[in-house]
Amino acid sequence: MSVYHEIEAKDLFNLMAEQPLLLVDVRNDDEVARGIIPGAIHVPLAMLPVQYEPLTKVETVVFYCHSGVRSAHAAAFITSKGCKNVYNLVGGILAWGREGYPLVNQHSATPAEGKNK
Repeated sequence: MSVYHEIEAKDLFNLMAEQPLLLVDVRNDDEVARGIIPGAIHVPLAMLPVQYEPLTKVETVVFYCHSGVRSAHAAAFITSKGCKNVYNLVGGILAWGREGYPLVNQHSATPAEGKNK
């Protein structure tokens, strides 16, 4: 049985500096428009069953959503497809923001208005 790992925002921030990983935002379009974690890609949870294959070729994948519930479903799904090094961001983007880490606009590298500390 494959399982995913839980990761706290501060640990994710440190992991991002230590090794290459793929961040996957599974929130809806309107949520993503408010900002994403730098370097993340957007794959809405509803699209994951048809867009997961490229993710299986990545060494480390971290899923996140608003609070961590949808991303836990995404992490469980991708581990069922054979991925080994899969994480769910505990508390989602809310936890990321509470730690004071930045968000960026989805289609640019500029900080999202009012979200960068």
